[in-house]
Parts: sequence; structure tokens; C-alpha cells
Amino acid sequence: MATLAALLRRSLRSTIHPPLSPRAAAAAAASASLVHRIPGLARFSASSAAVAAAAAPGRSLDPSRLRNVAVIAHVDHGKTTLMDRLLRQCGADIPHERAMDSISLERERGITIASKVTSISWKENELNMVDTPGHADFGGEVERVVGMVEGAILVVDAGEGPLAQTKFVLAKALKYGLHPILLLNKVDRPAVSEERCNEVESLVFDLFANLGASEEQLDFPVLYASAKEGWASTTFTKEPPSNSKNMSELLDAVINHVPSPRASIEAPFQMLVSMMERDFYLGRILTGRISSGVIHVGDKIHGIRSTDSGVEKIEDGKVVKLMKKQGTNIVMIDSAGAGDIVSMAGLTIPSIGHTVANPEVMTALPTVELDPPTISMTFSVNDSPLAGRDGTHLTGGKISSRLMAEAETNLAINVIPGLSDSYEVQGRGELQLGILIENMRREGFELSVSPPKVMYKTEKGVKLEPLEELTIEVNEEHVGLVMEALSHRRAEVIDMGPVAGHPGRTRLSLTCPSRGLVGYRSVFSSDTRGTGFMHRAFLTYAKYRGPLGNVRKGVLVSMGHGTTTAHALTSLEARGTLFVTPGTETYDGMIVGEHSRDTDLDINPVRAKELTNVRAASKDENVKLTPPRLMTLEEAIGYVASDELIEVTPKAIRLRKRYLDANKRKAMRNRPKD
Repeated sequence: MATLAALLRRSLRSTIHPPLSPRAAAAAAASASLVHRIPGLARFSASSAAVAAAAAPGRSLDPSRLRNVAVIAHVDHGKTTLMDRLLRQCGADIPHERAMDSISLERERGITIASKVTSISWKENELNMVDTPGHADFGGEVERVVGMVEGAILVVDAGEGPLAQTKFVLAKALKYGLHPILLLNKVDRPAVSEERCNEVESLVFDLFANLGASEEQLDFPVLYASAKEGWASTTFTKEPPSNSKNMSELLDAVINHVPSPRASIEAPFQMLVSMMERDFYLGRILTGRISSGVIHVGDKIHGIRSTDSGVEKIEDGKVVKLMKKQGTNIVMIDSAGAGDIVSMAGLTIPSIGHTVANPEVMTALPTVELDPPTISMTFSVNDSPLAGRDGTHLTGGKISSRLMAEAETNLAINVIPGLSDSYEVQGRGELQLGILIENMRREGFELSVSPPKVMYKTEKGVKLEPLEELTIEVNEEHVGLVMEALSHRRAEVIDMGPVAGHPGRTRLSLTCPSRGLVGYRSVFSSDTRGTGFMHRAFLTYAKYRGPLGNVRKGVLVSMGHGTTTAHALTSLEARGTLFVTPGTETYDGMIVGEHSRDTDLDINPVRAKELTNVRAASKDENVKLTPPRLMTLEEAIGYVASDELIEVTPKAIRLRKRYLDANKRKAMRNRPKD
């Protein structure tokens, strides 16, 4: 392995120094071949052209040629598509659409979950671009990366205008003094006119002013774009000339409007860790923006952090690898200077929020302030009668290790150990925790999960709860249903009016307690027949609004162990909505349906058709059942009540009562619910 590393270094050096002898050149070629055959190195190697570009003498450490920019927006306003077009404009090879969405769940759901950094070159400048999530549940991803950049491209749908999460991500950007560029996207749509764009621009300006933007931030440039078609323009147009149908005007605006990093190359090396990942071969990879100085491969460094008693040294080490993402490739580099965003390997203990610096530096950089978590769920070992059939990671120790690793890489999640192999996981919302649970079940974990609980505060003897800002757009005929459902959930209307350019549509702005919105998304989709849009974002902590109204019916609880039969389910259909099909394994205490009334009902779904003197125990081939309601993980998280649990395995999601024994449930029934 040491010989391989030496050959790799020699092949990199060949792009700087004069050509090697034929023997050395052959050795370098052999090393390149070996690199691609070894999985760990192949992942972090690039094409020979990319390596040459990274190591070329023209590569400057001058901070004035750098621009660090984040792309921020509301969900589905076109951030990731825009990143694709910018990468293509600068010559990167895009293997597929949404190239920055590297996580399988991101591609499946069409949302960005984790922030990613890449760099592109434009007119002798290097642009470090950060793609951020738009969903408020992943706000921690935005908070930890805004400190790495000096500017932001605020993408706003020209048809929809600024929405709840536009306000959320913009507030984070303005708080850190970023210089924003407003990009009105999707202007090629038929409903978008120049007047509409002017309205949206005014709304965004008002939003900037309400969020306390400085005069310099209020003087933002406005561009019009269609990320899908791959063009941006400084003037409103539906179809730009063919010779300017590209992203060059946006890239020029970034160069001209976003300031270069204020950093000193002469000062000692310091870097705040903003991202972290693990690699099987390289170990812990730390990513951040270099605050000062220059770093080379092989330099001695150490990790430090601030504590109540002062600055504490965590670990000494040296830079083993220095990497930078260029386009969709990760390339090795020999050195990097102040203001640049790079990844390094060599330390095993420092984490997000810690400082990596020269050994003589004992001053830690200030860390990012994160919003507090608003919701918590309890993860524990699966103890149902069907436990252990599907998963490979079953014990409390395995679950603990996985949750602690998640908390280390995701600062927006807190993990607090509880009693008897249970762990309280605190986060921003049920979507964020649902993504964590989905990832765990795909990795082979089995666990039981409690329903979400809102995290209350008490100030001066007053109970406070998290409120969310809710923006809803529905057809006029569904307004009554939506208003009635939200009134049970303690929502209060702020504004109501027609949607510009969409006759027959109504937009509602409300505030609602977070606990009232748990599980409401599926109800909303049902009430609006799938035609409504709902966006939510954390607003503030406010006075407790009192208990919720009647937001859910009772459930049908199995009191039989075995396989459900069509014969039994036929007679139970009149009792409510079933969650299971014939042939599903069930056990005492498992929830198999929703009762038509407000109380729970114990039923026997495994009853078989018995043989009698006058008929045979024939098969149920003539039975026609109504299709059951099969719940996704997010729907299950929003559905379960305080005395219920979700059993999550790699192959199944089941709902069950916390206490499986019917007599124990009766004894606990008189306890007050949360």
C-alpha cells in the first residue's frame, strides 16, 4: 500500500514537473490502474484530466478569485435542477438529472435532505457552490453551512412567490450577513407574466425588510430563469435569444455581487468543521471552509474545541489526504488556501463544530447556533411476538451506536439514553425523524417507535409550545373541510385570499401548534382529493393553546394470534377501515384497522371458516374485500396515539398497542393522554 501511495504521488507530480522517464511513466500508469481497482481509492480518485487540473500550476491560493455561494429556496422551487444547469454550463459531466442528490431517498422522494458542496470554474474564478435542503425539518443542514459562504442565490418560484420555508431559509442567510441574489425561476410557465414577477419581487423585498435586512442586502440583483430549460437573464423574457440561452448571466452576477472571502493566507491555518462523513479506507473526512492560512498534505494539525473551562485539545495528527469536489468528481489536491472549502482526512475524533488548526494555534473558531428541536420520539428494542424475523440489527447496543453516529453527523438531532434500551431522539419534525427511521430499516434494523411528542417550554410559569406557520392553497370547494379540520387542531387564520393567476383557488395563511399538524398531511390530501398544497415552517414558541379536538377515531385491535383470513375480515369490514389483507400475520394487541367510532374495539381477524355437517370448509375464493388502507411510515408516525407504538422492520411497518395484553390496557385506560 505504501508503494502504491508513492506511485500515486509521483503520478500527480508529473503534471507539474517535466515529463518522467519511460520507466517512471509506466509505473505511474500502473499506479493509476491500481487506484481504480481498489474500491476505497477509486471512490476518491478522478479522471486524469481532473487530477491534472487540480494540480496544475495555474491553481491559485488567492482568496480574491474565490466565491462561496449557497443555493437556498423553498421545497420544489428548483434548487437542485439549477445546480445541474450550472455544473453543465461550467463543463462538468452530469451522469443524470438531479446529480447533487446522491442519497437514494433524495432521488426517490424528489427532495434534498443533506447539504452538499461542489466547485465550478468560471472566468478564472472558482465558485464553491452549496446545495441546501428547502424543507424546514432539515433546517440544521442550512444552519451549519451558511457560515461557510458569503453569498446566496435565493430561488423563488415566480408563480407561487415566497412561501413559509422561503422565509425560514432566508432568515438564516440574512442573520449571517450573506449577500443574496434573487432568482425568479420557472418564468417560462404560461401563467407567469412580467406583472406577476414584479409582484413577487415586491413580496420578496417586503420579506427582506421584515426580516431586518441591511441596506446592502436590500440592494439585491434580480434575475429571471428557467432552470428546467437551462437559462437565466437579467431582464424578463419567456424565450431568450439562442446565443444567450445559458446560465452565464447568473454566474457573472455571482462574480460581481458576491464578495470574495475575507481571509489571510499569511496567518496560521484554521478551519471550522461544517460537515463530516466516514469512509471505510480513509476514516473520518472533515469538510469546512479554511478561515486562515494554507494547508498542505503532510502538515501537522490538531483538533480543538471550546468548553466552559476554556479551549480543549482533542487530538493531534497530520493531513493524510486533502480533497475537493469539482463538478461531480472528487479530486486530490496538494494544498489549499484561506477562503476555500476543502475536505481532509487524518484525524479520527474531531466532529462538526470543532476547529482544526496548526499545532501552535489554541483559539477555537465560533460555532454555529442551531434552533432547538421541537419534537421527540422514543426508539426502543422491538419486543413484539414477531420480532427478529426480518432484521439483522436487533439489540439496544446496535440501535444506540447507530443513533449516536447519526447525532454526530447531524447536529439538528439530539439523542438522550432512557430506560431499558430506549432512546429519546429529538429533532425538528416528523419528516426528519421519519427519514432517519427509513434509513435504519433499510440498513437492517428492527425497532419500535413511539408517537411524536412536542417539546414544551416553561417561562415565568407559563407553558409554551412550538407554533408553525402554515400556507395552504386549495380549491374553493375544499376550504370548508380544511378550515373545520384545522379548527380542531387549534389553528388560527392570519390571512385568506384568492391565488393570483389561478381562478377558483384560495390561499390560507395560518398559525398552528406543531402537535396539531402531526399526521395532518394525509388527512389534508384526502380532504382536498390530492389537489391542495400545504407548506409549513417553524415560527416561534407561544402560549399553550389548550387540548386538541377530536382528530382521530378509535382502532380495531387484534385479540388473536395467527394469520388473518378473508372469512373473518369480511364480517369486520362494517366495523371500520382495515389496515391488513388476508394472509397477514397478526398477534394480540396489533392494530388491524380504524374503528368507525371513537372507542377501541377488540376483534378476532384470524377466525377460520369451520367444517360443519352440511357444508365443507371451502376456500374463500368468492369473497370480495374492500382494498385496505396500507400506511407508509410517515402516515403511521402521524397516525399513532400516545398509547400505541410503530413496529418497524426491514420488510414491514405494523401498528400496535404499547401494552399487548387486553387486561393491562383496560387498567391503563383511565390514565390521561398526552
